[in-house]
Amino acid sequence: MRGLVGKVVVVTGGASGIGRACVERFVEEGCTTIVADVQREPGEAVADELGDLASYLHLDVTDEESIAALVDTVVERHGRLDVFMANAAVFGAIGPIAEQRTPDVDLTLAVNLRGVILSLKHAARAMVPQGSGVIITTASPGGLIGGAGPHVYSATKAGIIGLTRSVAAELRPRGIRVTAVVPGAIASAMTASALVGDADDLEATAERMAKGSMLGRAGLPEDLAGAVAFLASDDAGYVTGSELFVDAGYTHASGAAYFAGEQHAGAGALLEGGRRTS
Repeated sequence: MRGLVGKVVVVTGGASGIGRACVERFVEEGCTTIVADVQREPGEAVADELGDLASYLHLDVTDEESIAALVDTVVERHGRLDVFMANAAVFGAIGPIAEQRTPDVDLTLAVNLRGVILSLKHAARAMVPQGSGVIITTASPGGLIGGAGPHVYSATKAGIIGLTRSVAAELRPRGIRVTAVVPGAIASAMTASALVGDADDLEATAERMAKGSMLGRAGLPEDLAGAVAFLASDDAGYVTGSELFVDAGYTHASGAAYFAGEQHAGAGALLEGGRRTS
């Protein structure tokens, strides 16, 4: 991707799943990349594995002071902040709406939406003075399609889409692009825990997901990493305020294309009263 070498990048939730894959891709692209995560040991392990271009900083997105300190540390160490991926999220509260437990609801909102709002706040605080930057959020088809995710999770992801568009409109004159990536079902530890009951059994998770995938295979974190690298790069220099869907067509092309099937080959046009063109 053009223009990524030497950029300073933060990925929240960078210790596992989609976040880790994005960290790995940014390092491959030559970026100085910060693994920002509440999971200290996995985060440090990822940074150690990836070498000098990667480092770990502890981050709790439910705590604004933690977010502010992260951004301040990055700017102090590296002199700037070029890309901020607000990716940290949880499935959070699950179960029927009538059984939602308020503490679980509050925690889900704190991580998935309030944490993203505050991440954008402090990323913008660093980027506005330098007159450049890219902010990427992680949304979900659950924010657009009923039944595609847990209730509160879906509400937060819908909020992220609205937030991304709104902040993009504000920051566009400041030289800052703001976009969202929308992953479909991705084989990750969190998905594995939900589907097969074992966060480490990614193979069984991918096999199960492949059976229902419209492209015949499970989505992988690496699929998202490529899309995110594009959004962060100069190749996406004219892209802001929009969403990039990486979901095998789930959101916008989930139909079976019945009228394009073999049974209609050479059928011409179907008109009023069942009449057909010859």
